[in-house]
Amino acid sequence: MAQVTRRSFLTRAAALAVAGAATGTATSASASTRRVPLTREEHRVVIIGSGFGGGVTALRLAEAGVPVLVLERGMRWPTGPNAETFPHASRPDKRALWYGSAPQLFGKPVSLAPYTGLLESVVGENMVAMCAAGVGGGSLVYQGMTLQPAKAVFNANLPQELDYGLMDRVYYPRVARRLQVATAPDALVRSPNYKASRVFARNVTQAGFGLEKIPMPIDWSYAVRELRGEMKPSYTNGDCALGVNNGGKHSVDVTYLAAAEATGRVTVAPLHHVTDIARTTNGQWRIFVDRIDTTGTVLETKIITTRALVMAAGSVNTTRLLVRAGAHGGIPDLPDGLGEGWGTNADRIYVWTSLDDDFGAAQGGPVVFGSKDWADPHLANTIIQASIPPTGLDLRSTMLVGFGVSAARGRFVYDRATDQAVLRWPRDGDAAVHTRIHERISAVAGRLGILTDTNAIVPSTWHALGGACMGGVCDLEGRVHGQRGLYVLDGALIPGSTAACNPSMTIAAVVERALDDLVKNDVGTVI
Repeated sequence: MAQVTRRSFLTRAAALAVAGAATGTATSASASTRRVPLTREEHRVVIIGSGFGGGVTALRLAEAGVPVLVLERGMRWPTGPNAETFPHASRPDKRALWYGSAPQLFGKPVSLAPYTGLLESVVGENMVAMCAAGVGGGSLVYQGMTLQPAKAVFNANLPQELDYGLMDRVYYPRVARRLQVATAPDALVRSPNYKASRVFARNVTQAGFGLEKIPMPIDWSYAVRELRGEMKPSYTNGDCALGVNNGGKHSVDVTYLAAAEATGRVTVAPLHHVTDIARTTNGQWRIFVDRIDTTGTVLETKIITTRALVMAAGSVNTTRLLVRAGAHGGIPDLPDGLGEGWGTNADRIYVWTSLDDDFGAAQGGPVVFGSKDWADPHLANTIIQASIPPTGLDLRSTMLVGFGVSAARGRFVYDRATDQAVLRWPRDGDAAVHTRIHERISAVAGRLGILTDTNAIVPSTWHALGGACMGGVCDLEGRVHGQRGLYVLDGALIPGSTAACNPSMTIAAVVERALDDLVKNDVGTVI
């Protein structure tokens, strides 16, 4: 059966090649019976994905003199004062959802016109994983908590060979500088719009928990200017859950990728949707790409060849592409652990409704305060308060978010019927740490607080990790074992948890560490 599957993959490649050679056109699988142009390209390095892993990799290789092509399935989302680039969470439109997604947003069925929107909802067994699309990846829509794990929690949940001392001295600070992280100024927090943050802080302290301001990749002067009426609200009314229209958020597109493009060695190709990958007989890498418009219509099919391929499409999509390529025989002899070690970072999202506190209809955001419970590195967790999107009504509600350490792991397996890699997650897999998170959040909400656990309604994660983990599938620098020139440099590399922190900073720091080694040892030989 493996030979049949592999033959079907190679038949598709051969058909494209023959059609292209004969007529300059080909029939793309995504384009059904339409005939679209076929183009062949060759590049020294190709990166699939433009989030934290792809952005760091593109910049560091470019600084080393290496030309790079970055393929991104989504669009560019430029911002600026008073822009309307991003959709609004309180009234989502087609810009919110990736056209190939399951029709769910925030756990609810939605009906939207096909569009290359921001979020793909991937429905697996007992879990829905939310994945980003767009130049900048998940940094476009993440709240922005930029947290570094403590040493004990890091060493209990990530390979000690990463060397926490080195990460702490070099790589975490490097990421913080690039993202220009800062905490919210006190004058802003004292304003009426940030009452929900102040109530959370008061209740955390009364419950006997530690309280900290959360570092964020944000120029908070934008929020101050909003309060002064110099631009319409975006931060100060919580209207930033699906991207910040006013700008001032130091997402990957305006930090790492902008610096990479400024070198002149990096080309970012938006609306380039990778459908297959394969290894050629001479050991190079072949990428099958649909160039699409904003409705998902295929305008051109590309076959791109490279000697170095970096998978940075995010945990879910990097893993799905690799598992499917292995099942087809497009990449023979992939490591046995591929698809395994997948985790949710123990995400939990609550709506907190208060009978004794009025949070206000306009809640400033995105995040000001959090509380860490890191004494036990095996059940460590963090809770934060996040603004609720504006509805025009005072619902006496705000959002409480938790994430933490969990030993539960899922896996992606190939499903022949759908020709896709599908997620299998154990029911109640994160139960132990979720119980601890719930106890802490309940204490913060107080006796008159009502909590709605959204994950009990629809189990979901915004922080997928693993699938091509360091140690089993890759080395610490992302080299896939036994596959020269193939690298995984994104959340798929991380084994299921980022040690009671949301993943962005650790992913970026791990990739920064990897690139120092790759530039030293692989550039000029493999890359």
